[in-house]
Amino acid sequence: MFFDVLGYENSQSSIKINLDLLETNIINIFILIIILIYLGRKFLGNILINRQNRVITSIRESEERLEKSTIRLNEAKNQLSSAQIIINQIKQEAKNTAANVKESILKQGKTDIERLLLNTKNYIYNTELQIKKQIKQQIAALALQKVQSKLKDELDNNIQQKIIDQSLAMLTIRNK
Repeated sequence: MFFDVLGYENSQSSIKINLDLLETNIINIFILIIILIYLGRKFLGNILINRQNRVITSIRESEERLEKSTIRLNEAKNQLSSAQIIINQIKQEAKNTAANVKESILKQGKTDIERLLLNTKNYIYNTELQIKKQIKQQIAALALQKVQSKLKDELDNNIQQKIIDQSLAMLTIRNK
């Protein structure tokens, strides 16, 4: 007994379904499926349970690795923050040190300039004193020579000796 699916009786393009259960082996296929389900349940169940356990284990391991990675990431972030704080402190200390060194150098330079000016003034003053002293000595020597030459012409030896002694005494008093 055939059933015409498309409604055409003797058509070559029609699909027909055979409803004879014994001829089509539907019962055999059904029994085979039941046996496979009954016998394969343990086998497939074990495979599925093993697969489920592996998936759960993998998920747990992944979660543990994620937690460890998160902890390491947080530690690295903390270390980075600490390093940045230390770097900022070092930069600030370097700026402060540079400012202090600059100020110290400027103070030292100012002190050196003041000392050089004082030394220069003292040198000039001492040089002036020496020049004045030399001029006085030359004037005195010239005056003595002039007086001596006049005295030689006008005075005798005794008077000359008295005048020389008096002049020398006056010079020694002035130089003191």
